[in-house]
Amino acid sequence: MGRENQTWMCEFILLRLSSAWETQVFLFVLFLAMYLVTVLGNFLILLLIRLDSRLNTPMYFFLGVLSFVDICYTNSTVPQMLVHFLSAWKSIPCHSCVLQLCVSLAMGSMEFFRLGAMAYDCYVAVCHPLHYTLIMHGGLCLGLVAGCLVAGFSNSLTETMITFQLPLCHSVINYFGCENLAVLWLACVDVSFNKAMVAISGFLVILLPCSLVLFSYARIVATILRIPSAQGRRKAFGICASHLTVVCMCFGATMFPYMRPVGGSSVEQEKMIALFYAVVTPMLNPLIYSLRNNDVRSVLQRVLQKFSEKG
Repeated sequence: MGRENQTWMCEFILLRLSSAWETQVFLFVLFLAMYLVTVLGNFLILLLIRLDSRLNTPMYFFLGVLSFVDICYTNSTVPQMLVHFLSAWKSIPCHSCVLQLCVSLAMGSMEFFRLGAMAYDCYVAVCHPLHYTLIMHGGLCLGLVAGCLVAGFSNSLTETMITFQLPLCHSVINYFGCENLAVLWLACVDVSFNKAMVAISGFLVILLPCSLVLFSYARIVATILRIPSAQGRRKAFGICASHLTVVCMCFGATMFPYMRPVGGSSVEQEKMIALFYAVVTPMLNPLIYSLRNNDVRSVLQRVLQKFSEKG
C-alpha cells in the first residue's frame, strides 16, 4: 500500500525555467508562437500532400508521417509547459505524467526509426533510380511505417513501465516535463538497472537508425561523386539535402543526453537540449522541407492561387 501511494496516488511538481515573472511571460509568448508555427506548419504539409496527387510519392508519404509525429510529440509536452509558464503551482498528476512520458517516448522513438526509413528511401532514389518505383512500392512504405510505430511504442511502454514501477520518494521533478531520467532521480532505490536500460534503449533507438543513416549516405555520396556532370551531382544531392538537415538536428539534439545517462552533463544543459528537441526541431522540420523543396513550394503556390481566385 505504501508503494502504491508513493507511485500512483500523487502529483509531481515541475521546476520552472526561471524564477522571474517577466521571464516566464516572455517564454510563454515565445514558446506559444513557436508552438503555433509548429502545428500550423505541419498541418499545412499534411494538407498539401493530401490535396495534390503529384505529392503521392514515398518521399512525401514519409514526410507526412514526420509531420504527424511532430504534431503528436509537440502536443504531448508543449501545451502543459505553456500552462505552467503562467501558473503559480506547476504540478502534474501522476497519470498525466505517465501518459506524457509514454507518448513523448513513443513519438520520439518513432521519429528516429522513420529517419532511418527515409535514409533508405534516399538511398534507393539516388543509387537505384531506375528501380525506385519497383522497390519503394506502397506495401513496403506502409510496412516501414508500421514497423516504426511498433518499435516506437514497444520501447516507450517498456521504459515507462520499468520507470513507474519504482517506489518514488520525492515529488519535485527538476525538469519542464516528465522525462525518463528526471523521473528516475525521484526513486528511493538504486536505479542502476534503469539507467542501463536507458543506455540500451538509446543504443537501439538512436544508434541503430543513425548507423543506417550513415551507411545510406556513405553509399549516396559515393554514387554522387561518380556522376560526371556538376548539374547531375547537385540534383542528386538535392533529393536528400532536406532529410540530411533534419537528421543532423534530431540525432544531434538527443544523442548527447540519452547516450550519457550517468554524469558528464549538467541538468541545465540537458534541459536546453531537450527544449531544443521538443520545441525548435518540430517547428523547423516543415520549414526546412517546404523552403528547400521546389515541389512543395509550387503546390503551395497553386493552392494559394486557387483560394485567391475563389475569393
